[in-house]
Amino acid sequence: MNLIIVDDDSFVSISLKTILESSGDVTVLGIGKNGKEAIELYETHQPDVLLMDIRMDTMNGLEAAEQILQLHPDAKILFLTTFSDDEYIIQALHIGAKGYILKQDFENLFPALTAVTNGQSVFGSEIVSGLSHLIPEAGRFNYREHDISDRELEIIELIASGLSNREIAEKLFLSEGTVRNYLSVILEKLNLRDRTQLAVFYYRNR
Repeated sequence: MNLIIVDDDSFVSISLKTILESSGDVTVLGIGKNGKEAIELYETHQPDVLLMDIRMDTMNGLEAAEQILQLHPDAKILFLTTFSDDEYIIQALHIGAKGYILKQDFENLFPALTAVTNGQSVFGSEIVSGLSHLIPEAGRFNYREHDISDRELEIIELIASGLSNREIAEKLFLSEGTVRNYLSVILEKLNLRDRTQLAVFYYRNR
């Protein structure tokens, strides 16, 4: 897994590089300290994942992510920040970031990077639990009218709780492939793009 790390605190960046590379599965291709450098580093290295803070001088992480995603819609950007700020979370969702986790949830960082590399969206447990108050109420949604089965609804609820495909598979005694198939069918039925949109949709309509 090839990464770029961007954080205005060089001690944090170097510490992350040391810890992540010690796993043997991660190579840090570059380190930046602001959004402008994030854009330049991304263009140069095209990493598997861009791991980036939000509040930085010169250009913040959200601005950089938006520019990168305009040029590279498939870019996988994971925000790692101290701030569980409603406005930041909404912006991250809106621009298409693949994840948003808090620095205090550091033990979940490597699993989050792995999930993002595999195409999943990852939002920390505190973030997911806060989604319900970030989105206006839209009334209870009738899943039956959209041919959503009990099993599919169960999977929707687990995704909205922040569980990965593997965790859902273990909980429901299914294979990861079966969970992925369920998710694809659910997204098609509800005309949604990815698991993050699905989580937001669930909280908005419950």
